[in-house]
Amino acid sequence: MTIEPLDLLRSNLARVRIPEPTNRIYKHECCVSFDTPRSEGGLFIDMCTFLAFGKDFVGWNYEKTGNPVYLHIKQTKKLVPEDRPSKKPTLLAIGIDGGFDNNEPEYEETHSVVILPEYVSLPFPSVELPEKVRLAVDAILLAEGAERKEELAAWTADKKQVSSYAMNLQQIDNGVVIPPSGWKCAKCDKTENLWLNLTDGMILCGRKNWDGTGGNNHAVEHYRETGYPLAVKLGTVTADLEAADVFSYPEDEGVLDPQLAQHLAFFGIDFSSLQKTEMTTAERELDQNTNFDWNRIQESGQEVYPIFGPGYTGLVNIGNSCYMAANMQVVFSTRSFISRYYLSQSLKKAFETSPADPTVDLNMQLTKLAHGLLSGKYSVPAFENDEKENTVTSTTTAKQEGIRPRMFKSVIAASHPEFSSTRQQDALEFFLHFIDQVERANTGKTELDPSRSFKFGIEDRILCSSGKVTYNRRNDYILSLNIPLHEATNKGELESFQKLKEERLAEGKEINADEIVRPRVPLETCLANFSAPEEIHDFYSTALKTKTTALKTAGLTSFPDYLVLHMRRFVMEAGWVPKKLDVYIDVPDIIDISHMRSKGHQPGEELLPDGVPDEEDSNKMWANEEIVAQLVSMGFNNLHCQKAAINTSNVGVEEAMNWLLSHMDDPEIDLPISKGHGSETSTIVDQSKVDTLISFGFQEEIARKALEASGGDIEKATDWIFNNPNASVSSMDATPSNAASTSNDVDLPDGGGKYRLMGIVSHSGTSTLCGHYVAHVLKDGRWVIFNDNKVGASINPPKEMGYLYFFERL
Repeated sequence: MTIEPLDLLRSNLARVRIPEPTNRIYKHECCVSFDTPRSEGGLFIDMCTFLAFGKDFVGWNYEKTGNPVYLHIKQTKKLVPEDRPSKKPTLLAIGIDGGFDNNEPEYEETHSVVILPEYVSLPFPSVELPEKVRLAVDAILLAEGAERKEELAAWTADKKQVSSYAMNLQQIDNGVVIPPSGWKCAKCDKTENLWLNLTDGMILCGRKNWDGTGGNNHAVEHYRETGYPLAVKLGTVTADLEAADVFSYPEDEGVLDPQLAQHLAFFGIDFSSLQKTEMTTAERELDQNTNFDWNRIQESGQEVYPIFGPGYTGLVNIGNSCYMAANMQVVFSTRSFISRYYLSQSLKKAFETSPADPTVDLNMQLTKLAHGLLSGKYSVPAFENDEKENTVTSTTTAKQEGIRPRMFKSVIAASHPEFSSTRQQDALEFFLHFIDQVERANTGKTELDPSRSFKFGIEDRILCSSGKVTYNRRNDYILSLNIPLHEATNKGELESFQKLKEERLAEGKEINADEIVRPRVPLETCLANFSAPEEIHDFYSTALKTKTTALKTAGLTSFPDYLVLHMRRFVMEAGWVPKKLDVYIDVPDIIDISHMRSKGHQPGEELLPDGVPDEEDSNKMWANEEIVAQLVSMGFNNLHCQKAAINTSNVGVEEAMNWLLSHMDDPEIDLPISKGHGSETSTIVDQSKVDTLISFGFQEEIARKALEASGGDIEKATDWIFNNPNASVSSMDATPSNAASTSNDVDLPDGGGKYRLMGIVSHSGTSTLCGHYVAHVLKDGRWVIFNDNKVGASINPPKEMGYLYFFERL
């Protein structure tokens, strides 16, 4: 007997919910794939959980939950006339209502209610549908999608506030009348990026950008001299006054001026007749995020041949996300990550083992990302115009849409306020955060953990002036290298360039870009610099019972499957201003680091005795006071600064600051420094909790230390261990690490020291927090450029300009 569709729907009404305002409703993207309403088969929204699934995956959800009723959304492309007018943006956003019109095709949307498992379909809207279903569908369609909410929150600029200076702005009647065009800076020849001061009518140029463009800072200098607070950007003033760019110098942000019409009329400006000739600050900011013009790193000016297929899928920039995209393209080109999240784990298996909401499960989203990048399903040519689809066209005219890693970014950034934002981030910091999250997600599954392929041991050998030694060990995922500029191989060329520069400066001329000569430093020199002996001052010797000078050398106790080298291109100048080193690194395709292996404790070497300073020796702390003073001057807490200096053996300010930044959230960071730092009687720890942590794969000594620091809480103790990878050895006590301590390295991958370069993450811009990141990966015997969602054959990979280099062991 066949049941009528409406009767079937009525029998399942208990499985339909009308969404509350607080419910997260997914309707733009499948939870387990990158299918959207535009995909073949459209998108199915579970009307009980409000999770979305593509047509190949909705059956899995029915099997797992038993939820039979779905809203089916399908979008099909409309034919649009090419001369359609562009819409005026009201938000700093792309591709969303009120955002910038990126001339994407428009789509027609159809809806129906579908009942599984037979896929019985009922059209919507329809008065025949039960009221509960109609209300539920209306609420889903009206709601802002959870995916779009996150993207909008990330992309939308902060809403401008009314300036506190606008309502009572004093204007000086000095006879100034502003003409409708032909403006020029009153202090230089600039005719663009001009700002009208609304107090005295002065027209002056804006701030200088990092790349030398923009203005000469005359408008902001005028504010510093006069204190006149508000200025409007000429060229953005039109009949639509709300869209004009008004800046408040004392508030240091773009603002609204409700009195702008009167303030402009004061200087004779009829805004109704003015045309828009300049981008607003918000538009320029967005433009810099979507239309980069970085030449060498992006291989601009060269015909990059697009590549499509498995492993060649681009990642769409979802708001300054290039630091994430570049890292993920390299990471998912490594055998360990391909195996763990693609070859060894199906989407179905990940979905079946995920919690009720797969969008917040890292394992599910890593598997989704891997299948999105590696399957080739989403790496197909997308042509500019519909007509091209019906003609035989060269693939060089085609581009790919790529995939939007929104859910992955939400999950991986959930515990990190910076990565949750759309501000540009440091690719190195993100790589370390990502690897840490992957390691946590694979706790107790060591053999499956792909992060292990990057992990290696470092051993510091410290030779005290007494002739005795101590060994400190730690594990890491990256080898961070200083760049010794004084060892450049092209010193003659640099001297000639310096002379040319001085001559041009004297003549008032500029140097052409193609004339610039940069220092060239071999990678081998940077690696040798890492292993070179280094003096440690104020080292407390347990043999001499006093502070002394020691000599530190470093080596690797194991060689990882994948070696990541971080080039310290960013250094601190006077006044703690970060500066990027303009230097080329000569990187060979094959390197051999066999000589960097640590030899460990040698026969005949006498180890420093255990012990800690006496109170009179230490004054309760033995941190280098200069290091502490410099850190305190940067605004850090004095106690934290002392701990940072102690924990880095007083090596230097940079090392102490790096330690401090990575340990700010340690549970014990605010505890007073104990006499001898840890020599006092330990807290009694529940042995059963120690055993639990040992069963997770941690050493007993570290487990005890973590539980002591975390008040006996197992979860906090686990976090403490992951946040304190160096916890096993205390550099403050100069405790000898005898041969027995090699247990640290037992689980680490190891092999020969020969490596091949397989990936480069490059950065253009003056700071890690601005600019753009691009990845180059060696795939199938050729170099490929991954520039967000642009993927193509690399003609000339910028090997000399890398920020992170990824090497694969031969």
